[in-house]
Amino acid sequence: MSLRLRLAPLAVVACLIPCAGQAQAQAQSNDGGRFAVGAQVGTPGLGLQAQWALSLKVVLRGGYDVLDWDRDQTYKGIDYDARIDFKSPGAFVDLHPFENGFLVSGGAYFGSRKIDLDATPTGNVNIGGATFTPAQVGTLTGRIDLEKTAPFVGVGYDNTFILNGRLGFRLLAGAAFGDKPKVDLDARGGTLSNDLVFRARLDDEERQIQDEADKYKVLPVVQAGLNFRF
Repeated sequence: MSLRLRLAPLAVVACLIPCAGQAQAQAQSNDGGRFAVGAQVGTPGLGLQAQWALSLKVVLRGGYDVLDWDRDQTYKGIDYDARIDFKSPGAFVDLHPFENGFLVSGGAYFGSRKIDLDATPTGNVNIGGATFTPAQVGTLTGRIDLEKTAPFVGVGYDNTFILNGRLGFRLLAGAAFGDKPKVDLDARGGTLSNDLVFRARLDDEERQIQDEADKYKVLPVVQAGLNFRF
């Protein structure tokens, strides 16, 4: 990840620090306080969040999302059983420029985000440009590790701190950005598992999967949630 992307969330937070001193004077005076907790569902998974309204325009938000999902994934003609395991704590600043529900959000996701791959071919497969039998291949195992820090930008709507009641609704859409995922591919239990020529082909296959996995550099984020203000 470039230095500019790493520093961008910190720069946003630094610019907003002076707002903290004005929080008490500018906080909402209607029913309910400046704190809220809630639950959310979306592309990052299921999660919980906490919010603190510094003012009518600035809300700090922290969350924790978990996505644990099994699915079939095809890479270069090979069908893998893929397990998506994302654990994504995050810290964000939501700006309400018009002092209403509309918001612009910036921050970052952190934590472990990986995809485990497993395939046991039942027919001949092409690996690295050459064809191999199931007995020669054995079991293919792989892992795609996404970068632990992913800056986020998005827009949305959140009425938690503008209504008289204690319940609020939030809708958010944006994208999380990161560097290229790291791909590891291995084969075990086959007659050629330790063959140098086969291993070279496997390395070629890994590079090809890397090219396909690069689409995970940008992940769409769409969330909806309910909040309780107190």
